[in-house]
Amino acid sequence: MRELKILGVVIFFTLVVYIGVEPFAHSQMHPHVAPANFNFQEESIDYATEEVKKAEEKLDEAKSNNKNVEIAENQLKADKKLLDSTTTFWNEIAKIDLSKGDATKGAETFMNAGCVGCHGIKSQGMPSPMDDATASASFGVVPPDLSTAGKLYDGTFLAALIKDPVKALKVEHKFSETKPHPMPQFFGLGGDMNQELADIVAYLKSIAPKTLKDEEVFENACQRCHDIKYAKRFSNTEKGALANYMGSTPPDLSMMIRSKGKDYLQTFINNPQKQLHGTAMPRVGLTKESQEQVINFLEDTGDRKKEERESLGMKVVGFMIIFTILAYLWKVKIWREVH
Repeated sequence: MRELKILGVVIFFTLVVYIGVEPFAHSQMHPHVAPANFNFQEESIDYATEEVKKAEEKLDEAKSNNKNVEIAENQLKADKKLLDSTTTFWNEIAKIDLSKGDATKGAETFMNAGCVGCHGIKSQGMPSPMDDATASASFGVVPPDLSTAGKLYDGTFLAALIKDPVKALKVEHKFSETKPHPMPQFFGLGGDMNQELADIVAYLKSIAPKTLKDEEVFENACQRCHDIKYAKRFSNTEKGALANYMGSTPPDLSMMIRSKGKDYLQTFINNPQKQLHGTAMPRVGLTKESQEQVINFLEDTGDRKKEERESLGMKVVGFMIIFTILAYLWKVKIWREVH
């Protein structure tokens, strides 16, 4: 009977830690964020709105403590200004009718707008205009080849990216008028700018492959900045230039799936600012399908034993249950003989 009481006490305190303490600790180390949202207009406005709410709460707290009030007020002003500009920008993007894009005209606009000055499209016989070393030194990161862009990226995001990279990528905290983004804004060629944007997107969609392997998605979406040595894939951007551009060297992603987990990465890739506010990593703008392929590749590369490990865990639990029962029966038998 005494053993059962001891077991009950152990179970009680285990449950207290698991149900009470662990969730609280997890909430402090990994605060809850909104899930990934592939409606980029809605996601951007919602995120900016949430930042304003947080700033208002911090201002109320600062006033109640009479500490850092001016700092909190300035932050609130900055967040409100960002919300206004974000809302205006995405409302303008919403006016673009991508269904009316003309791929043929888009090809002409792409050439006339000077996009080929930085980007190659190897699938169309247009190599990158610079070698990797020159591009790294010029831009800080090698501009992507756009052969697969129409497959990888959401069409609305592509239009937003072409129009204003800083807004689309959510890197307003990193770039400004005094420190411009390497990719300039698109101001149109003198005609209907919204139609020109729709045409360029239609062109990129028309030349994109119908399918891509997981590793191809990773190569085109992530490998300009990130290594993944387990798969023997390395960034083609010069490391020193990349570190200077980003503020630090982007991490090798070989073990990222195990250190962060799938749920974290789904939100992080969709909008890095949610999980790591102020990070220099831009929002990638992948479609839901492309993002899943990136995560699948990270799992296949960095966590090949996942299914085996999870199945072994259940076997260990089963063994411990059986062992506990047998140990208890053996204990009862021994003490029965003693008494």
